[in-house]
Amino acid sequence: MELKKLPYDLTVCKVADLAGFDPKAEFYFLGKTDEELSLVCRTEAAPTDTLARDDGWKGFRIQGVLDFSLIGILSELSGILARNNIGIFAVSTYNTDYILVKAENFQKALDVLAEEGYAVV
Repeated sequence: MELKKLPYDLTVCKVADLAGFDPKAEFYFLGKTDEELSLVCRTEAAPTDTLARDDGWKGFRIQGVLDFSLIGILSELSGILARNNIGIFAVSTYNTDYILVKAENFQKALDVLAEEGYAVV
């Protein structure tokens, strides 16, 4: 399985609304529930007015389109990282999964996944 590094720094934040955020931004995830509105975006695109904000994330995605019948992919990756004391923030799209780790653990995460047989590009 191939993992592709994302070439930018990411921010995870909780916002009251999307004022100050450009929905035409190149890369972001938006999650809205009855309890919160969360945004993951490139750090330079993060709104300045947030309820909570955590900078310093890097990420990678599982390359290709994952069929919904595939089971355990995210679990396997997160398990490998957990065994190496690397916390994650995971988000999914219709096509694939994205895993974010804190920047200081990013290279270690890629190294341990490569040792487990994952190709990192």
